[in-house]
Amino acid sequence: MAKKSRVKNRQAAAAPTDGPNPRAACPCGSGKRYKACHGAAGGAFVGRPFEGLPGECDLVALRELVPSATVSLTVKGFESTPVTLGTLLPGAAPAMSRDSGEVWAGLQVQHNYGDVSRDIAAALLQALEARAAGESGIFGLTSAPGPGPRLQDLVTDSSLDVNVHEGFDWWLADVEDKGDFEHALEHANESVLPTERLTSVEAAYWTSVGSKEHLRWVMPEPEDALLTALARLHVTGEDVIVPDARFVGMFRAHGLLAPVWDLPVGAEALEEPAVAFKKLLDEALADDSEITPEVRSARAGLANRQVTIR
Repeated sequence: MAKKSRVKNRQAAAAPTDGPNPRAACPCGSGKRYKACHGAAGGAFVGRPFEGLPGECDLVALRELVPSATVSLTVKGFESTPVTLGTLLPGAAPAMSRDSGEVWAGLQVQHNYGDVSRDIAAALLQALEARAAGESGIFGLTSAPGPGPRLQDLVTDSSLDVNVHEGFDWWLADVEDKGDFEHALEHANESVLPTERLTSVEAAYWTSVGSKEHLRWVMPEPEDALLTALARLHVTGEDVIVPDARFVGMFRAHGLLAPVWDLPVGAEALEEPAVAFKKLLDEALADDSEITPEVRSARAGLANRQVTIR
């Protein structure tokens, strides 16, 4: 009896009642167990780091799936300094104070200390303070920034205007002598997949990978409600955006779901179909009728359809 009690106590101690499972993969995507990654630092991981920011879904898309895009920001205390938030900066720099007087911050960087919003804000503030002192250069983090302002505390804009670019020519838009950078720019541009942002709905992006085209749509609704709504539409065959399109699954990123569709090559006129689908989805989200076995089964299947972001 004593032996069984000890085993039971060990099992109870190993199963926390809240927060990430220490033995499970860390939600940051490092591939390590949580206890050996962000759990080792006292659970610093923030699952939905952009929550509360204008354009949260677009920020997730720009960090995870859009090759080249920029957003202009107004930062509290530095209102006179032009600030650009970009998908990827030269050399994957976290932040830059430019000779032109502009300050840039990058979304796609090589570090993640658990709170993406805090990481970006810390690097951005370094660059802004340098700019205020008349200095230029590259700024970043070599360790966790610790407590401090997050993007939510700095950004004063009520909405974000996302500009998707065909390449990275914007890297040199404020540089007069581009000669030394032409080769690097050409190499970077070769990696960019054609991508466009739909204008009629929020955070939906078309992309072409040559032999295939996709629509990837980051959505703000809670995961359980969104999965159920998508399952209702799947059962009725209404989860098809355009003829011959196919709903293939979704990915999870920064606390949000992003459904993905395979599109027929050459698909055009996605705007109106996307609006029509959004209307159907809103109706399904508002549907509080009993969940049928068919919907429950479809929901379980959709929850397991994980797709690769890149």
